[in-house]
Amino acid sequence: MFFVTTKHPDYVLFAMTPSERAAIGVTEKHDVHLLSRNSPAAAWQVFARWNGQDFSHTDFMAAWHYREEPSEPASLLDVLPPSLREAVIRSSLH
Repeated sequence: MFFVTTKHPDYVLFAMTPSERAAIGVTEKHDVHLLSRNSPAAAWQVFARWNGQDFSHTDFMAAWHYREEPSEPASLLDVLPPSLREAVIRSSLH
């Protein structure tokens, strides 16, 4: 899978999946956000976030290089290190 880099006013880096159902954004404070939306006209919603020092956006995007885009945006979390994935999932439930 590849990511298409574009602009978003809230992020210093913003890149979408080919389907445009999911995106990754990096804030000025190096926080990584995963976002999703239901249609190209819908607003982006953050569904996961973590500190880029724990797992960089570059590592995240590279981990998806030889994989197919998942049908569900939440499956993008599958490439996170297990301990980080668990923490991200726990924090998104609150």
